Amino acid sequence: MSKVLVAYASKAGSTGEVAQAIAQELCAQGLTVDVRRVREVKDVSEYDAFVVGSAIRMGSWLGEAKQFVEANAAALQAAPTAFFTVHMLNTDDSEESKTNRAAYVAPIHAIVQPDAEAFFAGKMELGKLSFLDRMISKMMGAQDEDKRDWEAIKRWADQLTPQLA
Repeated sequence: MSKVLVAYASKAGSTGEVAQAIAQELCAQGLTVDVRRVREVKDVSEYDAFVVGSAIRMGSWLGEAKQFVEANAAALQAAPTAFFTVHMLNTDDSEESKTNRAAYVAPIHAIVQPDAEAFFAGKMELGKLSFLDRMISKMMGAQDEDKRDWEAIKRWADQLTPQLA
């Protein structure tokens, strides 16, 4: 049986909650899964497959997520790997949104090309952000809201199971 690592980087917790939901669904499909923040992962050698996710800040994956992919590129390239991105902007199906989502992950794709990938709308809780992030978010018109589609997250995790097993 495959052992899967779901590793994530999150600023305010929303991406961690998405990672937990993905892991729960993979477990329900019979996989053995560990969920860890990327900064807590010290060794990936015990895993057979990977799901790596990050929140978006300033148009990019969080630095710690990119560093995780860089540090573990060989293992990620050698095993089934999926990426997920949690974001609040560019959530529709317009060409502009698709182009912007591609730009979010272009630096990560330059390191590792995933076998599967998904973009999920996230949750904004201004009170959980640092003062600076809260001020920037407010200047951009952000407000507290939860756009996550739990059914879409579950469906994606279900589709991953055969690839990761």
